[in-house]
Amino acid sequence: MMVSIDDFPKIDAHIHFNADRKTVPKLADKYGFDLLTINTEVPEFPPIDKQQQLAVKYRETENCKLYHAATIDTENILEPGWAGRAIKQIKEAMNNGACGIKFWKNIGMSIQRPDGSFLMLDDPELKPVFEFLEQQQIPVLGHQGEPKNCWLPVEEMTVQSDKDYFSAHPRYHMYKHDEYPDYWRHIEARDAVLARHPQLQFVGLHIASLEWSLDEVEQRLDRFHNMAIDLAERISHLYYHAAENRDRVIRFFEKYQDRIIYGTDIIDDPAADPADIIEELTHRWESHWQFLATNKKLSSPQVTAPFQGLALPQSILEKIYRTNAIHWYQLSQK
Repeated sequence: MMVSIDDFPKIDAHIHFNADRKTVPKLADKYGFDLLTINTEVPEFPPIDKQQQLAVKYRETENCKLYHAATIDTENILEPGWAGRAIKQIKEAMNNGACGIKFWKNIGMSIQRPDGSFLMLDDPELKPVFEFLEQQQIPVLGHQGEPKNCWLPVEEMTVQSDKDYFSAHPRYHMYKHDEYPDYWRHIEARDAVLARHPQLQFVGLHIASLEWSLDEVEQRLDRFHNMAIDLAERISHLYYHAAENRDRVIRFFEKYQDRIIYGTDIIDDPAADPADIIEELTHRWESHWQFLATNKKLSSPQVTAPFQGLALPQSILEKIYRTNAIHWYQLSQK
C-alpha cells in the first residue's frame, strides 16, 4: 500500500520564519508538520535577534511546534575578542531554546580582510568557536558556498532555478568573478573544519553544497561519521539525478537513511502576501512527497527530462521526515 502524506507526523527542518503571523504554522498543522526555523544573517532578513524572538514567540502555535537554530553575529569578526563574544552569544541562544548554531555562506563569500582576501570557515578566527561547539556537543548547521552551478556557464547549469537566478543576478554568478574563492575552496574549508573537529555534530545544509554528485556526498558521509545532510532547496537536483539513474538515487537514500533530513527552505517574508506563501509551501510539500514517496511518472519545470518517484518505504520516509531531525538536532519531544 502506498504511504500517504497524512500517515505520520513530520518536520520541515529548514524554514525561515521571518514574519510575525501564524500563516505557516497553521498550514503546517493542516499537513501534520512541525517546523524548524534557521536564523541566518541574510541582509534582507530581519536582524538575527528579531528572528530568534519570532521563533520563541511562536514556539507553540496550534498543534505545530516551532523549533529554531540560532546563528552568530559576524560583525567585527576580524577584531580581537570576537570569538569570546560569539561563544557568549551561543550560550545565550542555547539557553533560549536553540537547537544548534548556523554558519552561513557570508563566511567565504563576502567577509574580507583588509588585504582583500576572504575569511574562510577553517581560518583561525573561528577555531575557538568550533572547539567550544565540539566540546559542548552543540549541533552545527553549515551552508558553505553555493551550488556548483554557480561556477558554471548558464547553459551548463542543471536546474532551471539556477539558470534563472544567475542570469538575473550576474553579480552573484561566480563563473564571472575569478576574484572570489572557487567552488572547491569552500568545500575544502568545510572539510578541514570537520577533520580538525572529529566530534563536531554537523549538518551540511543543501546536500552539503555537493548536490551535483552523489558520489561526492557519499565520500564526505563515509569520511565524517558525525555529519548528516539536509535536502533544503536542492530536491530539484535529485530530480536531475533520478532522471539519469533512479536506482542510484534510491540506493543513496537506503544507505544513508539515518543521515538525511527533509527541509524546504521556504522563506516567510513579512513583505510577501500570505496567500503566496501558502501556495508555494503547499506545492513544495506535495511535489516533494510525490517524488520521495510514490512511484509516479513525474516532471518538473526545474529539469528537462521526466523522472519517476523513488517510492521509498515508510520506514525510510519517517526517518527523513522526522526522526533524523530529532536525533541530529537533539529536539525535545515534550
